Amino acid sequence: MDSRFFPERWPTRPETAVFVSGVTSMGLEILAGRILAPEFGNSIYTWGGIIGVFLAALSLGYHRGGKRAATNASHGRLVGVFLATALYVAGVVLLGDLVVQSTGVLPLPSQFASLPAITLLFGPPTYLLGYVSPYAAELAGGDVGATAGHVYAVGTVGSIVGAFATTYLLVPLLSVPQIGLVLGLSAVLAAATVAAPDLDGTAGLRVGVVALALVAATATGGLGPGVGGDVVHAEQTAYQELRVVDRGDTRTLYLDGQPHSAMDLDDPTSHVFEYTRYFHASMLFTDEMDDVDRVLFVGGGGFTGPRIFHETYPNVTVDVVELDPAVVDAADEYFGIPDSDRMNVHVGGGRQYLAETNHTYDVVVLDAYRKDNVPFQLTTVEFMRLAAERLDEDGVLVANVISAPSGPASEFYRAEYKTMREVFPRVYSFPTAGGPVVQNIEVVATKDDALLTREELQARSERRDVGVDLSSDLASYRSDEPTDDVPLLRDDRAPVDSLLDGTVGQRYVRVRANETNATVGANATVGVDPAALRAPGATATA
Repeated sequence: MDSRFFPERWPTRPETAVFVSGVTSMGLEILAGRILAPEFGNSIYTWGGIIGVFLAALSLGYHRGGKRAATNASHGRLVGVFLATALYVAGVVLLGDLVVQSTGVLPLPSQFASLPAITLLFGPPTYLLGYVSPYAAELAGGDVGATAGHVYAVGTVGSIVGAFATTYLLVPLLSVPQIGLVLGLSAVLAAATVAAPDLDGTAGLRVGVVALALVAATATGGLGPGVGGDVVHAEQTAYQELRVVDRGDTRTLYLDGQPHSAMDLDDPTSHVFEYTRYFHASMLFTDEMDDVDRVLFVGGGGFTGPRIFHETYPNVTVDVVELDPAVVDAADEYFGIPDSDRMNVHVGGGRQYLAETNHTYDVVVLDAYRKDNVPFQLTTVEFMRLAAERLDEDGVLVANVISAPSGPASEFYRAEYKTMREVFPRVYSFPTAGGPVVQNIEVVATKDDALLTREELQARSERRDVGVDLSSDLASYRSDEPTDDVPLLRDDRAPVDSLLDGTVGQRYVRVRANETNATVGANATVGVDPAALRAPGATATA
């Protein structure tokens, strides 16, 4: 066997140090996204900030470590670097939520809102890990060029292992504190390896103390306010943190800390939130209600909307496409997906499903948007054309948009309205809370060019049995919006993140189904789940 590629020896202590530093730094970078998502979302701004801070901290660590390596590099100092990193990770596990929520209220533009938390939580440990490579290169000795190339190659391999292991192993199997524990212990083990064979003295005591600190921090589960209620189920999925929480007679599905679906445990087919009632308004826009025989929901969540449709309309087949298979499993076990030939569940992306399916639909309900995280590929002209192709001639598209109907926080809503209007002859909207506040706005697009007035919809509501009384809901009817100052969303330019800037820091008003749909003020909290207001960026979708 060629020893140039498969050396017949154990890795040296400097090689081990560099490899573990790569594993730990990349693992922390992925973990950062999970810690920040409940407060700041998964937008391009959040991930751009994470990548930028990590690169800046590593660069500074490389620079400072390189300047000190010639005179200060030693195995003992490498041990100190790893133990300090692990101890800081213990602090991240213990205080991460508090830091994120505290910095989230700082008066910063939304693009930069996550930077203080990223810098405080992950700048110092990443900076420390930057010392490892120049220290290891100095300790390894030999030809400068060859040694440097070898060191950075080993570090890069460690980063690759850290990326894949965290993404495909740690995140699906462990909680955020447990992932922090694993990454912190990797640094502790690296310190122990570098310290050997002198691990039985002071170095051994330091290693043991830091390891205990990590375990203790993880055992607390982190400090800071959490979601109130009894946690029925919790897991880290490949896409998000998932929790099912019971509070009183309401069961709520939380994704990345934000309420996504809710169900009345005593009456599972009732509407907990007002906006889900508007999904039934789609039945008023078709020529004949009896002609509706197939409905598609893009976005399943807790399957509350699809289940109510399934129970309300016995002649309708309901298809649901949900991206996260763990969400489907949780919905099935804790919310109850009907076991019926008329309920079909597809795991995958909504746009991909529409591109591949042979079915056509009478109604498509687009319920995959969040206040702070909107998949841009489901917002563009190209997507709307695809949806229109999959609708029957009198088909209806309903989009649940979280935005304000007017004012600075309305840009995304009005851009989406403009985009839908580019494809569909008629577009209507129904704000669910009233007033210029961030709320659920149900946008309805039809392939029929004839304008339906509010009065005509009210008359149809009286004649047709759609399962709910929509007489008061239809009062918020709108059929024209100013869109000259917002862009048309296209696949090659859909600045969704910047269009959502105006909603950051704005209170999300979500009306409960038993509340009146009255106009509320800018600071109102009508029917709002208190847990949804624990942070300025709090969101909810069904």
